[in-house]
Amino acid sequence: MSILVAGIGNIFLGDDGFGCEVLRLLAGATLPPETKVVDYGIRGLDLAYALLDSHQAVIFVDALPRGEAPGTVYVLRPADSERKTDMALDPHSMDPMHLMAMARSLGDITSEIFIVGCEPLDFGDELEGRMGLSQPVAAAVPEAARTVLELVERIHSRDGSLGREPMCAVPSPTS
Repeated sequence: MSILVAGIGNIFLGDDGFGCEVLRLLAGATLPPETKVVDYGIRGLDLAYALLDSHQAVIFVDALPRGEAPGTVYVLRPADSERKTDMALDPHSMDPMHLMAMARSLGDITSEIFIVGCEPLDFGDELEGRMGLSQPVAAAVPEAARTVLELVERIHSRDGSLGREPMCAVPSPTS
């Protein structure tokens, strides 16, 4: 079975382009042939449909505000209890929880889900946005890429049943 690494983000909104930058770095990496790396950018509906495909795991890579220092890299697992199904379904929303809710409205998600996130500093001016990542988030891109690579290796080295843990921050594999 395959692993989908899905980059999420808008390069015109500062640190929101984090997932796109990590996938750009991963483009030169050697990955198992069953690993598919796709920069979905702001194409939420495309990613929602991709979640319905049969994958061993899906790894979202996204800027993810959790109240920590900018540039902090997280590895998260959504728990069944955290899955929101009553939210408004917006095909332009790229929040991982919204994406999973949208996909669930279309069918069943059978893949293990992981999120490699980074605490953003800012997304630029509300009306103008901003090109480029802030310094602490740009500095976290190589760590996040290593984290994705190590997570892919861990998933491939197991039997596919990684267990269900609640959504929580855990040390990245590079720590």
